[in-house]
This record gives sequence, structure tokens and C-alpha cells, in this order.
Amino acid sequence: MDELNDQRQQRLKKLDTLRELGVQPYGTRFEFKDRAGDLMRRHGQKAKEVLEQEAIACTLAGRIVGLRRFGKAAFAVLQDGADRLQIYLKKDRLGDQAYRIAEDLDLGDWVGVSGRLFRTKTNEFSVEVQTLTFLSKALRPLPEKWHGLTDVETRYRQRYVDLIANPSIHEIFATRSRIIAGIRAFLIEKEFMEVETPMMHPIPGGATARPFVTHHHALSADLYLRVAPELYLKRLIVGGFPRVFEINRNFRNEGISTIHNPEFTMLEFYQSFADYRDLIALTEEMLAHLATQILGKTQLTYQGQEISLAPPWRRWSYSQAILEVNTLDPVVLKDRTAALAAARQLKLDVKTKAPHVDILNTIFDETVEPNLIQPTFITDYPTEISPLARRKDTDPSLTDRFELYIAGREIANAFSELNDPLDQRQRFEAQAAKREAGDEEAHSLDEDFIRALEYGMPPTAGEGIGIDRLVMLFTDQASIRDVILFPQLRPER
Repeated sequence: MDELNDQRQQRLKKLDTLRELGVQPYGTRFEFKDRAGDLMRRHGQKAKEVLEQEAIACTLAGRIVGLRRFGKAAFAVLQDGADRLQIYLKKDRLGDQAYRIAEDLDLGDWVGVSGRLFRTKTNEFSVEVQTLTFLSKALRPLPEKWHGLTDVETRYRQRYVDLIANPSIHEIFATRSRIIAGIRAFLIEKEFMEVETPMMHPIPGGATARPFVTHHHALSADLYLRVAPELYLKRLIVGGFPRVFEINRNFRNEGISTIHNPEFTMLEFYQSFADYRDLIALTEEMLAHLATQILGKTQLTYQGQEISLAPPWRRWSYSQAILEVNTLDPVVLKDRTAALAAARQLKLDVKTKAPHVDILNTIFDETVEPNLIQPTFITDYPTEISPLARRKDTDPSLTDRFELYIAGREIANAFSELNDPLDQRQRFEAQAAKREAGDEEAHSLDEDFIRALEYGMPPTAGEGIGIDRLVMLFTDQASIRDVILFPQLRPER
């Protein structure tokens, strides 16, 4: 800390020096014409003689991230976004005033430069600077070394420093942007309309999750940050929009892990006159299209595992997956005692009085899910854990629902929507009973949504896809914090 204070004091003195030289240390507009990456792509392979002959002029701006001084000359590394380019500062080229400014440069300072492209004696592609404009003084030093795992908390907390010290991080978030843009373009091409629904709800709904609660003083009412936009999007289907989608934030007051952040980004879309099988085909097409568009192929490597997104993907029923992965007798699906015994044999932490469906779900979560590496649609979920999904015509104890798993993680959840208002009320009431018994994640009873259904909702299929987990997959990142620019962290002490 003392060293940091000493360096900061030295930089404050240089700040005063700049002002004495008539330089505004926190400047205004600078008109640059070039980007470092573009210059390297267009001219970086040209020989020294070619660069001398062409005398290519350039003007660019960036942050100083490397600096070596040699008397009346200096080499600096200019970082422009994720790209870096060496610049050469020479006193007899810049003049006394500009070189005096160059002498007070520190790592982290922002400058604008104009000059010409050339190669040094060691053949390094560089810019010989002819004019130097000081743009912004950094009062804190950049980290000399960046130890990823040991400084991981600081990396997330001070993402601005992470982006400076690790230019490769830029590509992760550039890919994230391309994924979202690609999804939006794909759905619009399929005639879906993008909409925006409320972020604060009077009743939490759309998913079984614990909500964040706040209070609106003017309305004298508690409001909940949304756990999902589902019920509002389905209200729009009732209103007559045939295909809608939203890409936005959800909030769930739950734990933080490598795959969970309290604030996360979801895609939800709904299609009238369709069922979950239509969305299986659409999901395969969309993700394969995204992979081809962004990666150039439908194969990717995630944490050392080769994964193919080329359709068709595996379909596997919930019950068959439980039985086959664990070589269990089908009796466990019907008999709670047998299911509890099986869970104990598998050494799973299951409460003795847990409901049958909860025991089966624990078996699935702990033994099946981690083994679903290649894209797999798990179908036919029990009605008890699918309060908003339509019952199967052939077996009302199950629903027309699927979850998509890739690399052992849930990526999407979809189903043929329940549009029977009487059935919906019964399921809401069952969820409300769970909530009154202490289950904070159980669904609340939403009378207005039931009223909407009573006006008639056409047959509809809907799906939610976790954008953050999708970005993790496409960028080969093990933690959700590495694909969220500012993840939630414990308060700084």
C-alpha cells in the first residue's frame, strides 16, 4: 500500500508538471483515423523497404502499456482496445516540447499519436511518432504481472483493470455481443417480434425461484425483481401477438457459483400454434447456425471435451435417463420407498420425508445431468415440477416439456404452454400450498394471469435459453463470472 501511495504521489507531481507545460492532462476530443488492429492486418506483413516506399501515415489513440527509454528516444506500446502496437518517440522528430511530455509518460496514460509506419532495426512493426497529444493521466500504476487464479477476485471486482492487463478478455465479450446479435437476427428472420416486459412485478412468477423484493413508496406496495418474463410474454400471446421474444435480465435471490449469478441474461420466446417439438427443431437450427456464424463450424471444444452442435441431437425421456444411467429397476418411478432406497444406494443426500418427485429429481440432477455432454433434449418431465407446462395427452402425469443439456449443464427449458385456466389455477394453488409450508421458491398464485388465460390463449410453445451459459460454451469459459462483465461479489472490505 505504501508503494502504491508513493507511485500515486509521483504521478500527481507529473500532473502538475504537465499543467506547467501548458498541457491539459485530461483532454477533450481527439480525431483518430486508424485502429491498431486494422493497421496490423493491412500492413503488418509488409517488408521494411515497402513501408519506407509507401510512407503510410496514420493517426491513432490508446493507452501506454509498455515503455522503454533510451536517452533522447523511447519505445512505447500503445494498447487500442484488445490490440497493441509499438510506437517510437524520438526527440529530434517530436521537438523539445512534445518530447518533454513524452519524458513524463507513465504506464496507463492515454495519448494520441500521428506518424508513419516503419520497421525497427529488429524488424518490429511500429509507428514513428511525429506528433504527440496527451489525453489522460493515470494516477494509479498498472499491475506489473497478472496472476489469474490468485487475483481472481480482483479481476472480477476491477474488471476495468482486467481488460487492460488481459487484452484477450476483450474477445470473450466481443463474442458475447455477436451471440446476442446473432440470436436477435435469427428470431427476427423467423418473424418473431422483440418486446420489453416489466422488470418489477407485483407478484413473482414465471419460474420456481426465490425473488428479490423491494418497496415502491408512491404505490405503497412491495415489488419483486423478475425471476422470469414468462407470464407477461404469454399475456402478449393472449393479446394476439403470434411470435414474441425478449433478451433481458432476470434476478434470483439464490446462491452464487461457477454457473449461477443472481443477475443473469435470458432469452425467452413464444410461438403460437406450435408445441415443444417445433421448438426442438428451432433450437437445433438456431444454435447450429450461431456456431457456424461465430466459430465457423458446428464443432467446439469445451474444457477439453469435443462437442458437436450438428443436428439432430439426442432425445431422451426424463424417466429413461434416470433408469439407464443408474441401471435402476423401473419400480423406482412408481414407488417412493424404492426411489428412496435407490438414492441411498447412490449415496445421495435425500431427506427421509422428501416427496417422491423430489427424490427422483435429486437422482436426475446428481447422476444424469453431469453425464449429458453432447447436446441432449430431456423430455417428458413430471407435472409436479412443471407448473406452467401442458400435460401430455397420452399420460397426464407428464408434460410436453424439454430441457436442453450441453457439457453437463442446462442450457434451455421449453414446453408446450398450459393454456387451460382451470388446470392452471389448480397448479398455482398446489404451488401456493408449498409456499405457505415454507418453500420460498414455489410459484405464487397470479390471479391476473389466470384472468388472461380465461380470455383464451391459443396453443403455444415457449422456451428460455440462458445467454451466459451459452457464452461460456462458445468461449470455453469454466465460470459464469468470466462471461459477465461485472458479476456480483461479496462487499469489499
